[in-house]
Amino acid sequence: MKYIKDYKDGDRVFDIYFCKFKSSAITKNGKNYDNVILQDKTGTLDAKIWDPNNAGIADFEAMDYIEVYGDVTVFNGALQVNVKRVRKCAEGEYDEGEYMPVSKRNLDEMYTELLNIIDSIQNTYLKDLLRKFFVEDKAFAARFKKASAAKSVHHGFIGGLLEHTLGVTKLCEYYCTAYPVLNRDLLLAAAICHDIGKTKEISAFPANDYTDEGQFLGHIVMGSEMIGQKAREIPGFPSVLEMELKHCILSHHGEYEYGSPKKPALIEALALNYADDTDAKLETFTEILNASQETGWLGYNRLFESNLKRTM
Repeated sequence: MKYIKDYKDGDRVFDIYFCKFKSSAITKNGKNYDNVILQDKTGTLDAKIWDPNNAGIADFEAMDYIEVYGDVTVFNGALQVNVKRVRKCAEGEYDEGEYMPVSKRNLDEMYTELLNIIDSIQNTYLKDLLRKFFVEDKAFAARFKKASAAKSVHHGFIGGLLEHTLGVTKLCEYYCTAYPVLNRDLLLAAAICHDIGKTKEISAFPANDYTDEGQFLGHIVMGSEMIGQKAREIPGFPSVLEMELKHCILSHHGEYEYGSPKKPALIEALALNYADDTDAKLETFTEILNASQETGWLGYNRLFESNLKRTM
């Protein structure tokens, strides 16, 4: 099997991939075509079926495993497959483990590291709340450990939410040593909980798509609600502490235009916003580098609003 990350312009595709997405569209000339996203554990690849009525194009849908024959080209700086033939595959022809992207890090080791940080929290209310999520709630813990942090952009793989959360939390640990004014317990609790709503916002693989609840509410609002629900289970949980923790969750995207219901009003909320943004952007850049075979300049990227370059 040839992995998606290894394709380059001019290559020929003839292998089995997971169809993550499929939709029909019409060209400016009124001709029907299909948009398809192919996936394996190394990433995704855009594909186009310009003649869906061709006899060589078998019927298939999103979430099917398909054998694809076609040519790799470059369009707007990104690889794309011009599909010539498609065959829907039967169970037993493929190993599902080859097609779902997963963290390169060991999930159990990362989760143990996160639990050790939770054990270091001194505030008994915050520690109890964290343990209710990550130790006592077995269903939540199982979802969190394998959840993706996004459909795309960054950490969009099994274990991505755990990896991102640990990365943000460790950045916040460093902030606390560099800036003693920060309330370590509050900041680390907020870092660990900042994206817990994504366990409800995004469905598990292979779908890895927005749920109805995610579309209506979003992970920031849901995360705040989840904090409130657990806090009510802890007798005497201070109302001000609950509001401060919720505020960190509600403001961690930093700006209204980025989906934050609030802007940071606490120094801990500001620190969390920067840690979240740093981890997300550096992982995004890393994934761009890993997905490209180019040396030197990689082309313009809309997210970074810059022509990106690989270090020589």
